[in-house]
Amino acid sequence: MANLPLRPLGQTEVNVTSLGLGTVPLAGFNADVSYEEFEKTVQTAFDAGIRYFDCAPMYGFGKAEHFLGHALRVRKLREQVVVSTKVGRVLKPASKTKPLETVYGIDWVDPLPFLDTYDYTYDGVMRAFEDSQQRLGLDYIDVLLVHDVGTAWHGDQSEFYWNQLRASGYKALDELRSSGSVSAIGLGVNETASVVQVAKEFQIDCSLIAGRYTLLNHAPLQSDFDELLKRKVSVIAGGIFNSGVLASGTKGTTPTYDYGKVPAEVLDRVKRIEALCDQFTVDLPAAAMQFVYAHPAVATLVMGAKNPQEVAANTKAIQAKIPSEFWTALRESGAIPENAPLPSGDAK
Repeated sequence: MANLPLRPLGQTEVNVTSLGLGTVPLAGFNADVSYEEFEKTVQTAFDAGIRYFDCAPMYGFGKAEHFLGHALRVRKLREQVVVSTKVGRVLKPASKTKPLETVYGIDWVDPLPFLDTYDYTYDGVMRAFEDSQQRLGLDYIDVLLVHDVGTAWHGDQSEFYWNQLRASGYKALDELRSSGSVSAIGLGVNETASVVQVAKEFQIDCSLIAGRYTLLNHAPLQSDFDELLKRKVSVIAGGIFNSGVLASGTKGTTPTYDYGKVPAEVLDRVKRIEALCDQFTVDLPAAAMQFVYAHPAVATLVMGAKNPQEVAANTKAIQAKIPSEFWTALRESGAIPENAPLPSGDAK
């Protein structure tokens, strides 16, 4: 078993390992995963030292929660792990519900017979939380995240949903945390701006931010991560590989960037990073993961995996030895900013 370091989420008593398991692939994102494979992957993650597991009603339209909760009970792991799920969506019967049109369209493989509807009101948050408890089969949930609130997901409708959250959704979150039903609350989004905005309006403990701080994306270094550090809001970093290009690189199968074709400019940047990886005998995924975890605002990396082999690869990557000279060369090449914290601790 790996000895993965722990960091707290904000000022709470919830501690998460450096690596967490995300359940998007296991719920049927571009893969048909059986329950048996799901359970085996969860056990492999636990055996590898991972103690944080993330899911959401959206993932497989309830499948991720059903499968994860059952696996934790069957394997008797619940009391030893941290579980997060999300609110902001309420699942309804697929036969009576119109599919949502979203920026990030996902065709789940063999989902449960439900579809998601948005609801960030008090009643919507409470219903989503209680429904998740039932699907997970858990009497408490450690971390509760508001899913996909903000412009990146809702576009022109974002203000409508912001107003729902402000008018009564915050009240529901506060009640759940104050009552001890959850231990930490935050957001689960694809942008940093909404996290900073909410942190200024309401006390959150953490936020899962996908794809915004990576070896390729550094915008949060301008001010957002400093603001979150000041407010003691921990970042749960997702989308470390920008949906694939930082995992496969440019030499393997057709790479993707944020679930689409890789822009030529991004491809050139990846090739320059790959050249330095080759020079210092560093695996690109290891560099991508360790770069993000080096930032003090980041508490954990939540990494999706669809089988035990991918869990093993991620665990190996987060622990790989990378020479400090590699990070220095990466900075000197201009691939990462001067103010980016580095794993070797020699960031300025």
